[in-house]
Amino acid sequence: MIEILFGESEAASMKAAKNKVVIGTVNGPVAVWTAGKKKPPKKPFAGWIEGTSEEVICLGFMLDVGDIKEPADSSYRKELIRSLYDQNQWYQEWYQDEELRRLRRFLEDGESVRIWYSDAPYSRCGFYHLCQILRKYENEIRVVKLPEYIIRENCITVYKNWGEVSAEEFAGFLSEEKKLSRNEIRMFANEWSELASDNSPLRGVINGKVEGVPEDFYDFLIWKRITRKPVKQARLIGDILGYYRLGIGDWWYAKRIEHYIRQGKIRVVEDSENKYARMICDSRE
Repeated sequence: MIEILFGESEAASMKAAKNKVVIGTVNGPVAVWTAGKKKPPKKPFAGWIEGTSEEVICLGFMLDVGDIKEPADSSYRKELIRSLYDQNQWYQEWYQDEELRRLRRFLEDGESVRIWYSDAPYSRCGFYHLCQILRKYENEIRVVKLPEYIIRENCITVYKNWGEVSAEEFAGFLSEEKKLSRNEIRMFANEWSELASDNSPLRGVINGKVEGVPEDFYDFLIWKRITRKPVKQARLIGDILGYYRLGIGDWWYAKRIEHYIRQGKIRVVEDSENKYARMICDSRE
């Protein structure tokens, strides 16, 4: 079974969940199933997912941002993702185009596919885009949509995206798995076509539906948290992510803060080579 996810962190966890290693000792039959870990997992252990890490594909194209009339594996998208990662000065060479080629090879070989998606905008957009690709194939397609919350031992855990789920928890969500019909694939593919036709600079989930929105759609959250009192940029963004869990990455808020610094509406009080470490404040009249 080929597992498809839409973010690097969640794909890495899935690879761990499908990379079983037996660790034992010569003193007795002490064997612990782990995913490259020296200690048993601390979170609820739901078992590992059958298969190997080679069966995991990450389509981390961040399709909730930018021009989506351009192909997902285009040089435009590659440079866009680079510019977003540059906000926190972390960038790893981008291999999503190779992941797309791997996916097509698996599909042509008749492999079954399981898609893990959530209501986070990047994930929903990735899922719709993928359905447009899948229209051309007859492979069995299964989906696992992240539930809004899980109840464990009278404790409610709320998730916003698969990146918040640890490797040892993934198998516990297989009860949410369902087969995707050809009609459903066509329906979601049509959703992508409509989004591409609209081609707004940004896409958000509004009342459960993915909609094209203006580039400044989330900016009000920055203005709700920033004041004239200097604050470290990392702290400001962390507060926004903590209070408003909308499935938007820190890099987007960093990009918008940079935009307002250039406009003079946000002032850098104490600069740093690391943008996230600089002190900033509201400088509007």
